[in-house]
Amino acid sequence: MSELEAIKPFKLFFVVGEESGDQLGAEVIKALRARIGDRLEVCGLGGERMAAQGVQSIFPLHDIAVMGITAVLERLPTIIRRVHQTVDAVIAEQPDLLLIIDSPDFTHNVAKRVRKKAPHIPVVDYVSPSVWAWRPGRAKKMAAYVDQLLALLPFEPDAHKRLGGPPCDYVGHPLIERLDDLRPAAGERAELGDGKKQLVVLPGSRTSEVSRLLEPFGKAVELICAQDPDVEVIIPAVPHQEQRIREGVKSWKVQPRIVTGEAEKFAALRCANAALAASGTVSLELAIAGVPMVIAYKLDWFFRRLKQINRFIKIVAVDTIVLPNLVLGDHSIKEYIEEEASPEALSKGVLALLSDSPERQAQLDAFSRIDEKMRLPEGESQAGKAARIILETAGLSV
Repeated sequence: MSELEAIKPFKLFFVVGEESGDQLGAEVIKALRARIGDRLEVCGLGGERMAAQGVQSIFPLHDIAVMGITAVLERLPTIIRRVHQTVDAVIAEQPDLLLIIDSPDFTHNVAKRVRKKAPHIPVVDYVSPSVWAWRPGRAKKMAAYVDQLLALLPFEPDAHKRLGGPPCDYVGHPLIERLDDLRPAAGERAELGDGKKQLVVLPGSRTSEVSRLLEPFGKAVELICAQDPDVEVIIPAVPHQEQRIREGVKSWKVQPRIVTGEAEKFAALRCANAALAASGTVSLELAIAGVPMVIAYKLDWFFRRLKQINRFIKIVAVDTIVLPNLVLGDHSIKEYIEEEASPEALSKGVLALLSDSPERQAQLDAFSRIDEKMRLPEGESQAGKAARIILETAGLSV
C-alpha cells in the first residue's frame, strides 16, 4: 500500500432495500474497519444495524422494504421517488465505491442510473439476483452497470460466467457460519423409533406463501398423523406471520405447536426428524441442520401465468428450485410444485422421511457434502472476503 493510500479516506456509499441487506452491510463495515480503520467513511441508505455502524440513512428503510406485487404497486410512486433521491445522493457524495446489497428491484435501478450519470464510480453488488433460476437474461444486462458481484451461493460464479454476467466471486453464505445454531448437540435430536418423531412445518415467510400453503399443509399433516400417531408437529412462525398462521391452523384436525423467533426456529430444526416446507432459504437451513425435507411451492396468479407462456419465452433456467439441490448439483430433495403439491403426495413424501427409508438416507448422504461445497478457506469469513474484494475493486491494495 502506498503512503497516499494509507492516509486517503475511503468513502463507501451503501444502498440496501430490506433488513437482510442491512445486516450484511453492517458486517461489511466492521470487516472494512478491521482492514483500513478510521479511513473508512460510510454513507447512504440502510437500517438500524448500519446506523449503529455510522450510516445516517438518507430516508427510512421501511419506505421501500415491501414484498409482493400488490404491496409494490401500492407504494410505487414513493419507491420511484426514492430511487431518484438515492441516485442524486450518490452523485452528490461522489463515493469511491457504490455497494448495492440485495433487493434488486430497487438497488439495480439505482445502480443503472448512477452508471449513466457517473460512470467513474465502481459498483459492487452484494447478493446475486436469482438469474440462474429466473430471467437469465438479466445476468448479461448487469454486466453493463455492475463491476463486481459478491455471491452467497457457490454455484453462482459459474452461472454468471455461463450467462455473460459481471465478474462474480463466492464470498460464503451467512448460514455456513452458524453451524452451532443449526446442528444438534449430542442427544438433542431423538433417533427414529426413540420416542416421538418431530416434524417441522414451515409454510413460508410471505403472506402469499402462507395463504397458499397452509391449507394443503394442514391436510397433509392430518394424513401423516393418521398413519403415524407418534408424530409431533411444530410450526416455527416468523413474527409478522404468527397471527395469520395461528388463525389458519384453527381448522386443522391435528393442532401444531407454534413457536416464534429465530432462536426458537433453530431449536426446532435441531430437534426435527423431518420437515415439510415452502421453497426458499429455509431449505438451505434444513440441509445444514441435517433435516430431510419435502419442499412444496404454489405459484401466485402472476407467476402461474408466466409459467403458461414459458414454452415460448425462456424465463426459467433451472430444473429445480430447491437451493440444496442447486448447491450439491443433484436432485436428492424432491419438490412438489403446483398441482403436484397435493396433501396426499406431500404426506406420502413426509412419511417416507419419517422412517429408515432409501429416500431419507439419500438426503442425509447429500447433506454430508454441504460443508465441502459452501465452506470458505480456513481463517476467512464471509464479511472479511467481501471487504477484501470491495477494496480490490476500488483499486486499493490491502
